[in-house]
Amino acid sequence: MKWEVANKPSYSLLKIWLNQGESITAEPGAMVFMSSGIEVKTHTGGGLLKGLMRSVLGGESLFMNTYIARAPGEIWLAPSLPGDIEYVTIEPGRGLLVQDTSYLAHHGNIDVGVAWRGFRGLLAEGELFWLKISGKGGVWVTSYGGIERIDLPPGERVIVDNFHFVAMEEGMNWRVRKFGGLKSFILGGEGIVIEVEGPGRLYLQTRALPPFIDLISKFMGRK
Repeated sequence: MKWEVANKPSYSLLKIWLNQGESITAEPGAMVFMSSGIEVKTHTGGGLLKGLMRSVLGGESLFMNTYIARAPGEIWLAPSLPGDIEYVTIEPGRGLLVQDTSYLAHHGNIDVGVAWRGFRGLLAEGELFWLKISGKGGVWVTSYGGIERIDLPPGERVIVDNFHFVAMEEGMNWRVRKFGGLKSFILGGEGIVIEVEGPGRLYLQTRALPPFIDLISKFMGRK
């Protein structure tokens, strides 16, 4: 298998070349182009119950598409939002927690489930669950805007705006907190933020969707 990301970082397109017998799995609606020798199988990704949990709790579709190369072929995948695509290697015992809109595709012996964020997740983003990627293989995550990687050594802490979060390695400590003091919390435009502690790698996106939606709404209200 070979792959590359074209048109980085604003309108990224994932191009994958599969040898005979190789396969990748992707979210529904991501396929842009594929060779005629590639077979598609639609499934729930681990059984109906797991698919329902991922759909209802993780915000993803109930179904997934697996593309199998019956002959050497090529497939292109595109995310729903304009942004970048990043490949992350997954090893046993070192999974990845991903926000629901950032999963694009994976290969290998990978399980896509859900991770309980606790009730503090409601404060951070109105969601109680993240997607949990585990197993052995690799996953392609996507963003709104570019993707920045931050490697945190043990004990180092950083503050992250919750809407700029893409993913982080499983096992990192995190907590929800308010932005600065009371005045900053109310008037600073940030509100609730997430404090993340290393060791581990953190993935952030350079743009946040809610402010863009608010901006578009202002113009729509002028009609």
